[in-house]
Order: sequence, then structure tokens, then C-alpha cells
Amino acid sequence: MFLQIILFLFITPGTPRIVIISYSMNYGVQKCIWTALGDVTANIIQATLVIFVIGSFFSDNPNFLNIVKWIGVIYLLYLAYDIYNSRLKDINSNNIKSKSFLSFFKDGFLVAGTSPKAWMFFPLIFPQFIDFNSNYVIQFLILISTYVVLDFLSLVAYAVLAQRLIIWIKANPRTINTISASVLVIIAIIIVFIQQY
Repeated sequence: MFLQIILFLFITPGTPRIVIISYSMNYGVQKCIWTALGDVTANIIQATLVIFVIGSFFSDNPNFLNIVKWIGVIYLLYLAYDIYNSRLKDINSNNIKSKSFLSFFKDGFLVAGTSPKAWMFFPLIFPQFIDFNSNYVIQFLILISTYVVLDFLSLVAYAVLAQRLIIWIKANPRTINTISASVLVIIAIIIVFIQQY
């Protein structure tokens, strides 16, 4: 059941996957690995904090989630602007982009870390599969390891798929940037109006 839930979550193109697709087409799959690592690092921190430290804090203080929501919305709009203005990499070019590995990692970390959806996912789903009367630390480690490995693999799969599509998009290099930026703006708008805490 846990695998079914998270696999459905991973195949649904959310914000991290939109960012990965755009970065893959603009910078290549290898650099996207750093974005994926940033994403799963944020998820590990979120899950650990929610399960062991501040799970009850979120339910008692919805205003904190509201602040995280607005930080996430602002960052999504910034990313949409950045993606829209980035130039599609020339397939035959050996130019190295000025964006650093740390910058890719940071983008993945912040997109996942400021997602209220993720902050709500871990306290809602993880406790359903943990027996707190036995060794719940080991159970948590099994769940989070499974989650992180599958999330990372799905992000890399999105990056590889996007890279395969690059030849098709080469004729219209602005298409994927425009679509990706538009989707990020739409996600930001949906978060503003739908996610109320």
C-alpha cells in the first residue's frame, strides 16, 4: 500500500518534476542529478522533523504552514521567471553553463523544502505505516529509504525522458521553457487558492 501511494505521487508531475524536466533540457541530465539530490535531502529533513520533532506543532500552528506556503509560492514564481529566460542548450555544444552544482542542489532543496504538500504528506502518510509501540526508528528508516530511493529514481527518469525529447523540441527551443514556466505559475496560483491552513 505504501509503495502504491508513493509511486502514484512520483509519477504525477509536480513542481520538482517540472523543474527537473526544464533543467534537463537546458543543462543536461548529469547536472539534474544535483537537483534530485537537493530534493531528496529536503525530503529526508522534512520527514525526520515531522515524525520525530514537530509533527504536532504543524497541526497546532497552521500559520507556520501558511508562511512556508508563501515562501514556496514566491520561489516558484522566481523559478518560473528563471526557466522562461534560460536558453536551451545546443545539443552539439560543449559549453559549460555558469550555474554551479551547488545552485542546482539548492534549487532542488528549496523547491521540495518549501512545498507545503510535502510537509503535509509525511505526517499524514508515514504514521499510518509505523507501529509506534515497537522499534519505530527502524520502521521509519525503512520507509524513508524506500521513499528517497524511488523519488530519486523517478526524478532521474524524468530528466532522461526530457533529454530524449530535446531533439523534438530543438526546432522550437522556447516551447519547453514557456510550458514549464507556465506550469510553475499555475501550480503557484493553485497553492495560493487551494491550500488553506
